[in-house]
Amino acid sequence: MEPEQIELPYHVRLEQFEGPLDLLLHLIKKHEINIYDIPISLITQQYLEYVSLMTSLNLTVAGDFLVMAATLVHIKSRMLLPVDETEADEEDGPDPREDLVRRLLEYKQYKDAAGRLDDRERLWREVFAREQPVVVPVRSDESLMDDVTLFDLVDALQGVLDRTPDKRLIEIIPENLTVKDRMNAILELVAERESMTFVSLFEGQQSRLVIIVTFLALLELIRIKLLRIFQGEAFGPILLTRAFSPVNEQDAGSVLDNGWEEL
Repeated sequence: MEPEQIELPYHVRLEQFEGPLDLLLHLIKKHEINIYDIPISLITQQYLEYVSLMTSLNLTVAGDFLVMAATLVHIKSRMLLPVDETEADEEDGPDPREDLVRRLLEYKQYKDAAGRLDDRERLWREVFAREQPVVVPVRSDESLMDDVTLFDLVDALQGVLDRTPDKRLIEIIPENLTVKDRMNAILELVAERESMTFVSLFEGQQSRLVIIVTFLALLELIRIKLLRIFQGEAFGPILLTRAFSPVNEQDAGSVLDNGWEEL
């Protein structure tokens, strides 16, 4: 049986990380596109490919993603319609992309503002730090993905999968291959060092299924605030580090045993 045909029992809810506008902004940034002149055909194709890939990774795609896909296809179809030559050149009608661009600009404005506020709060923590070290719990609304989006992780994962042999023969799958087991394995790895790269998490893995389950485990650890991901420099490697202090590190195992349930 091929790995792609094996159905994983675990799903990650995508809306807990990013939304469809985040994906569009990621594509615009990745392809260095002018947000005021979006090549709708390219963006639509890329968007649909991402949604398909995320679905194959057992990332539960919310309805908002499908609505945006339909919106992009609709805009693309409108732009393919022939121009009415009877209209004046200066009055060609509204650009079908106008509403989408407005939504993206508004969303980016609020997102950038939230990022600046978060940076100020972190600076405040450093300037007005207490003399005695204390355990500062991670707030439920605090992002643990510094300058890294879910779609950056999906890109990095795709790079790992592209370098993994696509075996068409029967693949032996470990009996203990579960998201919970991989979560424990990742926590053991990050506990031994200050940080580690995303790619090193998959070193030595020849099974595409193991790679995918490891990726799902990584997302779950980020969601429950046990891991933080970041980039040390622009376009640098994606790094992982612990999001818990040595004081409550002992409780990490109990979180997995008692406070976490596979959905």
